[in-house]
Order: sequence, then C-alpha cells, then structure tokens
Amino acid sequence: MKIAVDAMGGDKAPAEIIKGAVLAVQKYPCEIILVGDEKKISEELEAETCGKIFPITIRHASEVIEMGEHPADAVRNKKDSSIVVATKMVKDSECDAVLSAGSTGAAVAAAQLILKRIHGIGRPAIATPIPTPRGITLLLDSGANVDSKPEHLIQSGIMGSLYAEHVLKIKNPSVALLNIGEEETKGNEQAKETYKLLKTLQTINFAGNAEGRDIPRGKFDVVVCDGFVGNVVLKFGEGLALTIMQLLTEELTANGGAKLLGRKLIAETFRNMSKRLDVSENGGAPLLGVNGCCVISHGSSNAKEICSAIGVTCDYVNSNVFYRIKNAL
Repeated sequence: MKIAVDAMGGDKAPAEIIKGAVLAVQKYPCEIILVGDEKKISEELEAETCGKIFPITIRHASEVIEMGEHPADAVRNKKDSSIVVATKMVKDSECDAVLSAGSTGAAVAAAQLILKRIHGIGRPAIATPIPTPRGITLLLDSGANVDSKPEHLIQSGIMGSLYAEHVLKIKNPSVALLNIGEEETKGNEQAKETYKLLKTLQTINFAGNAEGRDIPRGKFDVVVCDGFVGNVVLKFGEGLALTIMQLLTEELTANGGAKLLGRKLIAETFRNMSKRLDVSENGGAPLLGVNGCCVISHGSSNAKEICSAIGVTCDYVNSNVFYRIKNAL
C-alpha cells in the first residue's frame, strides 16, 4: 500500500510528520511518499533515520497552502502545492490514499476538485472518531461543509454506518441525528425534515435523535449533523477534555506531601483513563464521499498522531469501504 503524505501540512511540519511516517512504516505494511520541499524533507528524514533504509520516498512540491488562504482558490492557483500534488497522486493511481494535517479546507477542496465526488453524493463529510467509555462514536460531518441540506445528512448517515461497520467493526451500528431533544418534533426545520427521511431508510439502523451529552457517553455508534455544528461540538469537546485533565493534574499536585498518598493511589487509574480518552490513538478522520481515500489529521498533530492517522488510512483502504459507499449510493 502506498500513501501520499502531505509533509508540509500542519503546525509541526515537516519534522513531526516525518517522525510519524518513520514510526508508521515500522508498524504498518505500507510505503510512504512524503510530498513537499525536497531539501527540507531530506534533511529531516536523514536526521531521523540515521542512514537506515525505510520504505519512504520523497516527491518534491514547491508550494504550501497556508491556513489563512481561501481553500478553493489556493488549490486552483497553487498547482505545485504539497496537498495538491499528493491528491493528484491518488487521482493518477500512483498512491492508494492521501493524508494531510494541513488546512482542512484545502484538503477538502483538493479532494473535491481533483478526485471529485462519488456519484450520488451532494457533500462529502469528515467522519471523526471520538473515544468514549463504550468505545468509539463516529461524528460526521465534523467540518467539511458548514451548510447541509437534509439529503446531505442522509448521505452522511449511510456513509457513517458503512464506515463504522467495516472499519470500526461495529455490527449493525446505531445511527442518530444530533438535535436539541430526543423527541421527533424537536429541532429546526432541517432536523425535523432529516428525521422524517432517516426514519424511512431500511439500509441503516436509525436510532432517533441524539443530544449533545450522548456523544461523550457513547450512546450511539454514529452521530450525524452538519459541519458547522459538528466542528463546534468537536472543538468544545477537545477543550473540555484538556481543561478537565489540567484541573485534575493541578489538584493532584497541590499542597505537596499533603496529597502525596492520594496521588499514588490514583496515579494508575489516572493513566488508564488518559489512555482510554487519548485522541492520538485515533489520529485521522476520513473524508467520505469522494472518489478516493483521503484522511485528514489535526493541525497540531505530533508524530504519534501522524503514525496513528497512517494506521487509520491503512484500515480505510483495506476495508474497501470506499467501494461499498459507491455501491450503496
């Protein structure tokens, strides 16, 4: 399996991207092609590998799309940018998938303009895995589109259900619509119309409305919403988790010896909880609905998260869920 990795995308690029790639090829059966500034990548790669040979090569790209640029315009104007070149490698069948931790908008725009949408898909959706006490809840869309019609949410429900079943290995995954209440009559016109349509589908296990608190509890396997709401939910959850961890750490380390015994007693439990809720264990989110495998990682991803995202990419390709989505739609 060959994966084109945007080596210049992300807050910590290219160093952490390259470190993550080196970790990944030792863990997963894949070949990595790092796309970006050849000189910078070569220097970092040589320092990281210390002369050892790994299944990693470099494809030069002279431009980078910055976070503040208009995504679609940048993709059209910067033909030699790392994300554009990497996405074209999938289009031309040189690679099986593309991974980027750069601008989400640019990655989505490149996928839509170069790979194109699957026939029957109005809007692709980012499917973000969220760790919960019960396993994984898949949230989509988490940022690809800020405005969605009911039919787009229906398509997200179908794609999310297939991904949860064939990649996350959840049998008959439950699909819910994010809303402000459990009742069918709750929500705005978009939510009420979407509910009516989801209820008629016989190809997914529609379980009704989900409230915001149901996501971290893991009550449903797949939760559907538009990208505006999904992105707000995702970032609120990330911020809340970090705040809780910070407050716990501060309390455990306060007053020195007075809390030393308590710190020792709960240290193992604290570590286990951190591991269960560690987002770096699921460092990549697939963009479902385009003609090719595209995975997006967080802009602040470190080497561990990039390695994890490459693992997600391998699972996505191996599951053939892309073709299952094409057939379903």
